[in-house]
Amino acid sequence: QGGGGGFFGELKSGHEVSLQITYKYPTGIEIIPPEATIPKRFKGAGRAALDLDKEFTADFVEIKPVEEISRTTVKDGTQVSYKIAIVNSSQKDFLELPLDLLIPYKVEVIKATFSPNRIERLGMVQSWNNLVNGVIPYIFHNHFRVFNENYSRTTGKRLFTTWIFNSFFISIIKVITTLAFASMAGYALARLKFFGKNYFFVFILFSMMIPGQVTFISNYLVLRDGIFGFTKLFGGGSLLNTFTGLIISGLVGATAVFIMKQFFEGLPQEMEESARIDGASTYQIFSKIMLPLAKPALGALTILTFQGVWNEFFWPLVILTSPMDKFTLPIGLLSFKNTYASGAFDWGPILAGAIISALPIIILFLVSFFRCCSCSHIT
Repeated sequence: QGGGGGFFGELKSGHEVSLQITYKYPTGIEIIPPEATIPKRFKGAGRAALDLDKEFTADFVEIKPVEEISRTTVKDGTQVSYKIAIVNSSQKDFLELPLDLLIPYKVEVIKATFSPNRIERLGMVQSWNNLVNGVIPYIFHNHFRVFNENYSRTTGKRLFTTWIFNSFFISIIKVITTLAFASMAGYALARLKFFGKNYFFVFILFSMMIPGQVTFISNYLVLRDGIFGFTKLFGGGSLLNTFTGLIISGLVGATAVFIMKQFFEGLPQEMEESARIDGASTYQIFSKIMLPLAKPALGALTILTFQGVWNEFFWPLVILTSPMDKFTLPIGLLSFKNTYASGAFDWGPILAGAIISALPIIILFLVSFFRCCSCSHIT
């Protein structure tokens, strides 16, 4: 609208923006133009609410006299349209331009260029958070707030970006360790012959039947004190509140081993026998023959593991306590509840953060889905 910011919105130096609004004045109410003011408002309920050094747009821009555009007599009153123009005559550019309009009691808002964000004081005050949002920030306003309003007290870095990195780091490490250990253990249980193999497999099946809630306390004590307290005995530190403790506690799961074992058992043994006749060792057979054939199982295991680790909530909540830089994304979203929802009821950033956190899983699903569709088409 002339602010000079394009799709991303901004009120640049020397530019002017305007707002047109129509009111209905009931019969008997004096027709008085609205009183326009630019408030000095702290935007949001997160870190932005504590930005005391912020420069306010109201100190640099000017509101022109309210201009009456048209006046029409209607049933039970009169409709009057006004134009409110705001010009930036300073040398600064502003990303935000809030506006408040004050009208007499019982006067009704009919339409406006932008619908007001709030109507307060029995309809007497109409408030706009930002008249120069631009298309992109207007649609993704809360998504920008998620990244820009939360900073670490210790490092000054953006917390939401740090949480995303932490979740990706832990998820990728656990995917790699799960694929490595599960494929080797699954192949050993499916093909190799050693003492106690069947008992070991029964133990794996038994561990799959135990609910995770049963082992939470014991796992916590192991990370805190080490096995049988040996960590404290030899002067070692606790693994609580560390990424190492979070990763070690879930290097590989029994379900992953079971999936790989069942897949390897479905492959024909003749290929291994031919490789042994040609002089291949067990490691060569596993790495050069069996592992490439296990790509479908490894792909499915990658998706399941990444999804489980990315969305994991309770165990990281127990292990990672402070500072906030160590949080994973689900734990960080929980802290948003205390920042935005408690008292302020500002749910926009919380919902925007939830959508962003779901994007990697959605993308992973779509990539896998279209790959399966393309493979089926080729077949």
